Parts: sequence; structure tokens; C-alpha cells
Amino acid sequence: MKPSSVMNALETLIHVQQPVFLWGAPGVGKSQVVAQAAKRLGLELVDVRAVLLDPVDLRGIPRIDDNGNAIWCPPSFLPRQGRGVLFLDELNTAPPLVQAACYQLILDRKLGEYTLPDGWTVIAAGNRESDRSVTHRMPTALANRLVHLDFEPDLDDWLAWAEGAGIDARLCHFLRFRPKLLHSFDPTRAEKAFPSPRSWEFVSRILGAGTRWNTLRDLLKGAVGEAAAAECMGFLKVHSLMPDVEQVLADPGGVALPGDPAVLYAMCEALARRASELTMNSLAVLASRLPVEFGVLLMRDAAGTDPDIVETDAFQIWACANSDVLVTA
Repeated sequence: MKPSSVMNALETLIHVQQPVFLWGAPGVGKSQVVAQAAKRLGLELVDVRAVLLDPVDLRGIPRIDDNGNAIWCPPSFLPRQGRGVLFLDELNTAPPLVQAACYQLILDRKLGEYTLPDGWTVIAAGNRESDRSVTHRMPTALANRLVHLDFEPDLDDWLAWAEGAGIDARLCHFLRFRPKLLHSFDPTRAEKAFPSPRSWEFVSRILGAGTRWNTLRDLLKGAVGEAAAAECMGFLKVHSLMPDVEQVLADPGGVALPGDPAVLYAMCEALARRASELTMNSLAVLASRLPVEFGVLLMRDAAGTDPDIVETDAFQIWACANSDVLVTA
């Protein structure tokens, strides 16, 4: 399931307080989607990294009450009141004894003397066995108590998230150009770094730090691997040759157009993100000057950014003038 579908599914499962396990490859954004679902529903989120716990960390420590009985004191991070999501991340990576304690929370909503409040839902997540991560097989009895969702990255969902998260726009343009590099993970290869939604976020931070060009490739290689870094560096170099977007919008009929198709592609992607009723006249003028395939690319992506522009006079005039191309496209 793509992230937006997982989000909708989580909202339903949280509403009925059904425990769920998210399965997915490393770096696809499982933890982030759980946090977003909790935020959207106005719920508190308690994120417990099961792999970092010892068995006694969940059950707590015993004390002697006034009657001489041993009573377990649960840890402070377990919720006592209100409504929220108890997120057990990397659950199937944790040692078996830690998992056993977590399973009691999932199955019985209890752990010793502790009881999970009624307003809380348990969500767990972990990598798949096929990812060759360090995982432990989930007991059948537990698996049958959970709803299982397979998490797969999706470029459109990631781009929608990236726009609000302040991800470097050049990376969005690059991944539109090379969508298969959003997540390229081969568990049979012993690569320390590989492209993933998480690692591209790292790259965005690196770019935002104003890193020197001669250092940038090594940093990108360390974040997304050598092959993806080389392609991204090539795209960034092309992107630097692109005319200024504001200048193009201000003078779409007179600005000099680049001759390199790669630069044209980058320019169209950047301009399409600025699409609105206010910029539509400029985009239509520019599209009429571009080679027809790039004009169609610009207007198609512009309509994807703001669907309302298809109702403008400028778009309608351009569409009529290129109706033969649009019919065959």
C-alpha cells in the first residue's frame, strides 16, 4: 500500500482500536506515517523503540507494599490516561524476551499490574524478513491478532509530503526525472547507503547547508550510494544552468531558452511547481515557444500542481492550438 492508503487505513484501525503491524523495507517512512496519522487525529503519540529495551524496561521494577506483597512499578513512558497511539517500532528486531513483553500489551492490553487505557491503540512496525535485516519470526498466535499492512513508497505521495516539509526543490525535480531512485534497495547487496525516502531527506539537509561542490559528491555517496549520487550530481549541475524561474515568468516571450534537453526538462519541472491562475498566462506563452514535447510536459505538470488552471483562457487557447498533439499523447 502506498503511504496515503496506509494513512487512511490507520485512521480506521485507530478508530476501532485494532492493533496493526506495518511491514516495509528500511527507510520507506513507516514511523513518519504513524506520527502523521496520530497528529491528524489529534492523538498523543508514544514512540517506543523496542529494539533498545531490555525485558525489565517494559515490566518495570518491583516494590513491597504495606502488606508485604511485591507490586510491579511500570515505566513512566507507558500512558496512564487520555487517548493516543502506542507505537512499538522495530518490534520484530527486538530480542525475544522483549517481544514477549510487548506481545502481552498487544494481546491483553496489560503488562503485570499495568493496563493500557481504553483510549489507546497499539501500532507496531518492522522490516520484512526478505530485507535481510536482523528480525525474529513473529509467533502465529500473535500474528493472528494483528492487521498486517505492507508499506510501499510512492513518488506522488512523497512529493506531496516534501513540498510541506521544505525538501530542496531540486531533489523533487530529480526524482520526478528518475522516479525509480526514490527507493532502490537490494537486500542481496551489502551496500551501506542506498536511496530511500529517509536518505533523500538527509540529502536535502546537506544541500541546505551550502556544502562545497567538491565535497558534495562524497556526502551524497554516503547518503544514497555511489550510483544514485552520481546521477543526482549530474542533475544538479544541469539544474545550475537553468534560467532563473522569476526571470522566465517575468519575460516568457523574450527570455533565452536553453538548448540542452536536460536543462529544458529541469526548467519545465521548476516552472510547473509555480503554476497558478496568476502565472498561467506566462506559462502558456512559454509553452508555445518550447519544442512541442516540452510544452506538453510543462502544461501537464502545471495542471497537476493546480488543476484549476485548466479552466483559464490561457490554458484553453494553448490546448486548442495543440489539440492534435494532446489527442495522440
